[in-house]
Amino acid sequence: MESWGVVVNQPTIQSEKTGGRLAPGRLVPIAVLVAGLVAFFVFDLGHYLSFDALREHRGQLLDWVQHSGVVVALVYIGIYAVVIAFSVPGGAVMTITGGFLFGPVMGTTLTVIAAMIGATALFLAARFAFADYLHAKAGPALHRMEEGFNENALSYLLVLRLIPLFPFWLVNLVPALLGVRLGVYLLGTFVGIIPGCLVYTLVGDGLGAVLDKGEALDIWIILEPRFIAPIIGLAVLALLPVLYKTIKARKT
Repeated sequence: MESWGVVVNQPTIQSEKTGGRLAPGRLVPIAVLVAGLVAFFVFDLGHYLSFDALREHRGQLLDWVQHSGVVVALVYIGIYAVVIAFSVPGGAVMTITGGFLFGPVMGTTLTVIAAMIGATALFLAARFAFADYLHAKAGPALHRMEEGFNENALSYLLVLRLIPLFPFWLVNLVPALLGVRLGVYLLGTFVGIIPGCLVYTLVGDGLGAVLDKGEALDIWIILEPRFIAPIIGLAVLALLPVLYKTIKARKT
């Protein structure tokens, strides 16, 4: 068994022995994450992850950073990781808040660390709960999809991370269900989220001036050409290995 991945054949054999049933014990991590997501909406916690809350408490937050910077950084990482793991809305606001509180360099660093922790937790929970069951029940179409994705897993992951075509939580789940190795997932996630995190953190770094003027902050600023163009360029570069393999295969 590889240290960075999960051998597909072994869990497949185990699943077939149990008839491909979902083991209740394996659903515990997913149940916890789902319960947390439900609680987020039931208790209306979304107002804490909003620009209104940031505007209201920004002075207090900045004082807290000034006097207890390390503690605030750890709390930020913890809250951000929970937001990502539980797939609750507010990741963009959290990233902008990181830039506002810690500046572009430290804010990006803390956000990437937190996002990696949360995304990995969700990936592992989904794999633990569903991977065996899906492999036992999967038909030829899913197996072909899995083989195609894994052949260029890193390139596909980089593109999915760089271009926000799909929700972040979905990009965390799909690789787990398609048998992507943990090492590939970690590398693709780490490299792929840095540009987007940096852009939103830069927006947050200038948030103070926007709030002082009483202006509204548009988080979709990331879609402006000056931000999205270089990210698309990186996504195209990530796809080049796939295009090369495709062209080479057609020539042979």
